[in-house]
Amino acid sequence: MLNVGIENIGHMVVCSCTGNIVQSEDASKLRAAVTSQTNARIIVLDLTEVHAIEGDGLDMLCALQRCALDRNIQFKLFDPSSSVRSRLEHNESTQFDIARFEEMITLLAQSESRIPQAA
Repeated sequence: MLNVGIENIGHMVVCSCTGNIVQSEDASKLRAAVTSQTNARIIVLDLTEVHAIEGDGLDMLCALQRCALDRNIQFKLFDPSSSVRSRLEHNESTQFDIARFEEMITLLAQSESRIPQAA
């Protein structure tokens, strides 16, 4: 079962995923969470707490990445476990942008600097 938490940081959205992305219900939950972020310029899927990803989940990641690219939105994956990273790397249809820790720090700093300040 997949749980997705959403955090908006300026023009960036971080979707923190917990559990597995193996069933069609998991893939649907991920799609709903990501596609509801209509104002995002960068979408990051934090996969730190995802333990397994299978066919439906991989297919959904591919579809979400294509959708983001079509809308000129950066789509990044962050910190997949070794088992998830292995599945991602062996996926022949799509190469995923896996953000390093340093890149995430830079993205967060840039996004926070674009948050309007209260008067």
